[in-house]
Amino acid sequence: MKALVFEAHGGPERLGVVETPDSPPPGPGQARIRLRYASLNHLDLFVLEGLPNVPVPLPQIPGADGAGEIESVGAGVEDLSPGDRVLVQPGLFCGSCEWCRAGQQSLCVSFQIVGEHVPGTFGELRTLPARNLFRVPDDFPDLEAAAFPLTYQTAWRMIVGRAAVRPGETVLIHGIGGGVAWAALEIARLCGARVFATSSSDRKLEEARRAGAEGGFNYRSEDVGREARKATGKRGFDVIVDCVGEATWMTSLRAAARGGRIVTCGATTGPNPAEEIRLIFWKQISILGSTMANDREFREMLGAVFSRRLPVRVDSVLPLADAAEGYRRLAAGEHQGKIVFQI
Repeated sequence: MKALVFEAHGGPERLGVVETPDSPPPGPGQARIRLRYASLNHLDLFVLEGLPNVPVPLPQIPGADGAGEIESVGAGVEDLSPGDRVLVQPGLFCGSCEWCRAGQQSLCVSFQIVGEHVPGTFGELRTLPARNLFRVPDDFPDLEAAAFPLTYQTAWRMIVGRAAVRPGETVLIHGIGGGVAWAALEIARLCGARVFATSSSDRKLEEARRAGAEGGFNYRSEDVGREARKATGKRGFDVIVDCVGEATWMTSLRAAARGGRIVTCGATTGPNPAEEIRLIFWKQISILGSTMANDREFREMLGAVFSRRLPVRVDSVLPLADAAEGYRRLAAGEHQGKIVFQI
């Protein structure tokens, strides 16, 4: 089969479409999917560059999100059949540890992500546990089905599961333009929150306003902490979504309301920010970590997307042969929505 592969960590120049052995036939409880589309995430950039203390098997086929049709199923798989249209849930879990038994699959002691710890979706075929493949409605295009699972499940757990955003609360989302940030904006609005955003791009802030944000702050030209407090009558924000890390962490602490919550799933600008602990205890701020989603949250999120209560943003579609250009565009922040590869 053809697949996008890198044999060493580095930049997009390391990527190449090559012939690789087919993904193995499905074993018990597994199914093999023939992928039609797969989308690019910031995770794919990090995996290509190399993650500290996270060994990535090399050579590696990247890609976490994908959609296509079932090619074959293994023994014991009764709810999927060849020809079924499905999307990939990229979070892999054991199903038997204490966290899985409690329904918290993303806390699994052996949790893995497709395209990071195991071969990914940027290839023609992929064999996965059948429980990680979900049917796509007839009226929902494969292109869109490939463009949201990783980011939307991550944002759903952050907004709904961890921060428990309520109607009327104020939410500040850092770094609007990225997939998780856009998803968080849409989900927070679905929860009835008042949403604000930050970015280095006035164009992206204007797009956020068109998507329903009440306001935005350009962190290159404004003191976001000061302007955020002005926007909330000096009260601060109930919830702050911060996946940026070092560049925004002190701003998040200053902009949080008393009793506010800061929820994070990543640190794109660095994992070791300066911090003022006194702000945390004096304002009684809750710091909430979040990763992917559990099975219940994923199914809730799917229902919201498939019913069109949450829109799917697609920036562009590229052939797999042009994947390196997609990586470059994502790294440069030139996208508005997901970059999708046609497999």
